[in-house]
Amino acid sequence: MGKLIKKYFYLVYILFGAFVLAFGMYNIHSRTIITEGGIWGIELLLFNWFNLSPAVTAPFLDGTCYLMGVVFLGKEFILKSLVGTLGYSAFYALLEQFPPLLPDLDSVPILAAIIGAVFVGIGAGIVVRQGGACAGDDALALVISKKLKIKISQAYLFTDMTVLLLSLTYIPFRQIAYSLVTVLLSGWIIEKVQNWKKKEAVGAVLSQKM
Repeated sequence: MGKLIKKYFYLVYILFGAFVLAFGMYNIHSRTIITEGGIWGIELLLFNWFNLSPAVTAPFLDGTCYLMGVVFLGKEFILKSLVGTLGYSAFYALLEQFPPLLPDLDSVPILAAIIGAVFVGIGAGIVVRQGGACAGDDALALVISKKLKIKISQAYLFTDMTVLLLSLTYIPFRQIAYSLVTVLLSGWIIEKVQNWKKKEAVGAVLSQKM
């Protein structure tokens, strides 16, 4: 039993990351004018351009990204991503049963952008570090990072910047600017969280050899 628990303990990390992400999205992003890049941004684009409901486009877009993840990242990826995705949804639904725990930062959008990015970066970073995803955005970034051999922060930046630039067709530039702060900072934090334990492990191995 002990070995089994140790083998699947990474699922606890994934659930913790999903909670941190849900906490930030509920307490910060859902209450401010900060928009998103990635898959959610594409859903909003399709809604504004073609009046296609996210209820229709979200399953298709997320499903496509997860399928790419399975093809390029392996079957274990889908198990981890299911835990992350379902955990995020469950935690968000739970948080909705209570009033927000953080003050409303809608009047201070730059602060909302920074604090929101910290929650997103740490939460998504923990899940990505374990090889999973909480949304199609993460799966797509992991695939791009692996296939193009670039940093994951660069993969997030590529997808988010593309969507945010297209979003200028219906969202004021000032709002996009705050969103840019969020995506740049969150992508950087995700990369730092993803690589932190790797560097620590390498250091431990080198010290043992010495």
